[in-house]
Amino acid sequence: MVFCTLFNQYYLTRGLALYQSLTKSCPDFKLYVFAFDDVTFHYIKNLNKPNLIAISLSEFEDEELTKVKPTRSFAEYCWTSTSSTLLWVLNNTDADACTYIDADMYFYHNPKILLDEMAPDESVLITSHNYTPRYDQSALSGKYCVQFMHFKKDANGLKVLQWWRDRCLEWCFNRHEDGKFGDQKYLDNWPTMFQGVHDLQHKGLLAPWNIQQFEIQANSENFIDEIATKKSFPIIFFHFHGVKYYSNKKFIYAPRSYQLSKDFRKKYYEPYCKTLLKIQMDLSFDGMGTQKNTNYLKDFWLKGHIANIKRNWLNK
Repeated sequence: MVFCTLFNQYYLTRGLALYQSLTKSCPDFKLYVFAFDDVTFHYIKNLNKPNLIAISLSEFEDEELTKVKPTRSFAEYCWTSTSSTLLWVLNNTDADACTYIDADMYFYHNPKILLDEMAPDESVLITSHNYTPRYDQSALSGKYCVQFMHFKKDANGLKVLQWWRDRCLEWCFNRHEDGKFGDQKYLDNWPTMFQGVHDLQHKGLLAPWNIQQFEIQANSENFIDEIATKKSFPIIFFHFHGVKYYSNKKFIYAPRSYQLSKDFRKKYYEPYCKTLLKIQMDLSFDGMGTQKNTNYLKDFWLKGHIANIKRNWLNK
């Protein structure tokens, strides 16, 4: 399998954790890392892993991207570039398909399970947020999440991908405007707009906005039961959205508005954060990906209380 992702040095520890998880769960893969600063590029390149390929901005950026770059914040430019990373891999390597994955994900089972759900005549795979109802932000942020997207290098796949890139070049901002939001809201109508788009049905894609719907299977390794249906699913990946860690080695697992059970904290968040700390210690430079201790106190005591009350108490 061929994957691509993008990140800068702040996300380097997360990106290396992602890579480690793929080495355990996916026996044959390549991961193209689009490095958004020189530190990240040289670090990945110097690891000299044959299945971990660093792509520099000078290799990646084209005239259209550099033209819009000054008009976007850093985060907005990353969102603008996501479709272009996929297109670069399909145009510049011998890969016949490519899957974009977010850097703050961790895999527990082979992601091929997800691709096997596609029919032979389908070219694109997209994944729903599968929001817990009280966290449903589909109207503003979109039904689908850019976290895991698969494109084949065929006529349908390239048509959808080029359309998405063109739209992101035109408009990709961190605000809600005319039914748009970043690069993500564009996905909402793909199953009806284009042929060959597969809306993934597998439920083993965990994130802080949907884990409330599941229970961990006590006697099985990385399997969950959907509470409503009692159906069992292997956990393919956990999207550790919102994890922050600080210079005092403390962590905030997710934005306060998402409620996390003790079981999920102990089984998944604690080991993931220990993995980040271990990678941090192995890096040859200090402070990578961490925030100041004073930020921890502010984030822990002051941020997210109102959203927590609105979502978990007033929206039950």
